[in-house]
Amino acid sequence: MIESKELTKNYTGITVLNIPDLKIKKGESFGLVGNNGAGKTTFFRLILDLIRPNSGGVWIDNKNVAKSNNWKSFTGSYLDEGFLIDFLTPEEYFDFVGNTKGLSKGDIDDFLKNYEEFFDGQVLDKKKYIRDLSAGNQMKVGVAAALMGNPEILVLDEPFNSLDPSTQIRLKNILKKLKEKNNVSILISSHDLNHVTEVCERIVVLHEGDIVHDIQTDKDTLKELEKYFAVLD
Repeated sequence: MIESKELTKNYTGITVLNIPDLKIKKGESFGLVGNNGAGKTTFFRLILDLIRPNSGGVWIDNKNVAKSNNWKSFTGSYLDEGFLIDFLTPEEYFDFVGNTKGLSKGDIDDFLKNYEEFFDGQVLDKKKYIRDLSAGNQMKVGVAAALMGNPEILVLDEPFNSLDPSTQIRLKNILKKLKEKNNVSILISSHDLNHVTEVCERIVVLHEGDIVHDIQTDKDTLKELEKYFAVLD
């Protein structure tokens, strides 16, 4: 379980995130939505201990992420291109990530075979550095690397960005299968309300750092979200 307690983050005296209490159950597919500046990426960075809160904290399996490294072994994440090593080829990068997760060369090769359709012939064996790939193909590399090692928790920030429609559908199918077969806790932020309502069973709406809605997804959720953001705009 992931839990935030009295969590706040300030920049230059301005509170950009204020989450007094939030629990994400093991195996839950959790969507985070909100306009630019709502605090989505800040929250994910706090979960991953990439930045430190001004007060409170985040706990995974009852251990504060800032004081324990245990959670890192079963957590996969991709927030932005800063997670990539762009002077490597995709193959070199996958070898590097796989090695950090204790995978053999054979394990890595088998893993990549499972994602050939997701890569769509545009990532591997191209003799290109990651920095020379399109934004969409860089996203494919980052998301796939986050999935290496069978994580129990997966954190993805705007994973549908830059992906073409076919790849977006493939990614949605991958995430659904992970939830159904492996009971992975999936945390996704997205501006695309259609995608997030289709993939996530629970959706939290952030506005200026505060939680304003916490919804269990049903057939009416998309309309409710569209109505909320139409009025907000």
